[in-house]
Amino acid sequence: MQQLLVVALVAVAIASVPQLAAGKKVGKRCVNCTYRTYYTYGDGRSLQRVVYSDPGYTRAQSYSSGCSGNPCGVNAVCQEASGGRPVCSCPPGFSGNPLTHCNRGECLDNVDCRGNLQCKDNRCVNPCVGACGIGSNCDARNHVAVCSCPAGYNGDPYHVCHLNDPEEQCHPSPCGVNTKCEIINGVPTCSCVHGYVGNPLSGCRHECDHDGDCNSRDMCSSNFKCVPACGQCGTGATCRTVSNHRAVCECPKGYIGSPYTECRPECYGDVDCPAGRPACFYGICKNTCEGACGIGADCNLRGLTPVCSCPRDMTGDPFVRCRPFTKEDLCDPNPCGTNAICVPGHDNTGRERPVCNCLPGHTGNPLSHCTRGECLSNNECPDHRACINYQCIDPCIGKCATGASCEPKAHLAVCRCPQGQSGDALVSCRQTRTFPVAKYH
Repeated sequence: MQQLLVVALVAVAIASVPQLAAGKKVGKRCVNCTYRTYYTYGDGRSLQRVVYSDPGYTRAQSYSSGCSGNPCGVNAVCQEASGGRPVCSCPPGFSGNPLTHCNRGECLDNVDCRGNLQCKDNRCVNPCVGACGIGSNCDARNHVAVCSCPAGYNGDPYHVCHLNDPEEQCHPSPCGVNTKCEIINGVPTCSCVHGYVGNPLSGCRHECDHDGDCNSRDMCSSNFKCVPACGQCGTGATCRTVSNHRAVCECPKGYIGSPYTECRPECYGDVDCPAGRPACFYGICKNTCEGACGIGADCNLRGLTPVCSCPRDMTGDPFVRCRPFTKEDLCDPNPCGTNAICVPGHDNTGRERPVCNCLPGHTGNPLSHCTRGECLSNNECPDHRACINYQCIDPCIGKCATGASCEPKAHLAVCRCPQGQSGDALVSCRQTRTFPVAKYH
């Protein structure tokens, strides 16, 4: 400030010198002559004087002003004001009372001070005083105050520093468009917002804007996401295929409704079914005879129960297959009793009928039960017995003629006419006739 005051006073003093006509001398002054001003510091280095030169003169003319004899103090500068009045001031780098003594300052420029000090008002002072903001650190470097916020703080060090808020790392966000910034482990982390994909550092976009952005079996939904095209099918419907990003839907067999809205069962109970298909099976009305009986069989409903039977002119398993009758079918199943066999035959009217016989070696009623006999051959009987009708019996019974004698032997009846009788013992024995014998002499 003092330097500026001195310079101003000098300028005023110079401006106050009368301007005279060029090259003309008026009294002791040179009118409109060119001039230069020299300043003195009072230490013998230079003298203050005003030199006027007139181009019409061969040498410079000196002008003596009111500062003649230097009425100012030590080291002061005298400047002539208007009317020739002298004005005293301390030169740059000096301070004090210019009427008595001007003292040289500590410095004229920063180079006169240490690196951590600054030249201010001719004094080397700490540049950090009042230079930095609230809560900031100051480091004087090369005569300049360098302000910074402490570790863990941020802000404008020339205004105010405040404690770090990790969230501030996201304000402004370092991420691209359509992203969100989160502080994770103290580091700002970018991610795409819901429904967007891409590089969160450069910017995220919709997953799709039209169907062509999705694969062939997906479609672009109203929220710009690729979703399975089969999602177009209604409740209970099946997705048969996808064509051009659109689902081809159909209701399951037996279901009714629209495959793009809802497919529902044909029935929830038997009462929902018509007479021709009276039974409700898993939501479908069915005729329970369908698939219940064998090939060629008849099916009749008894309520909801299927009753299978072969037609009158056919036979077989009605749950497997019915076929035309054959003679062998007369004995299948076997209508005969235990241990009896059946063979096709005819009754007395000529109609085909099954004929029952006991098995060989068996006796009894073939329609109910046949019992195995005592023997099948004579070898199974004693020597005096014969195997007749599967029983070991006396072979003589009914074999010899009346009156004949019988002896069983080797399973056979040995018939003899009694002594005195002759004839066929198997047929008839008769008394033998005797005639007198004539004696001839």
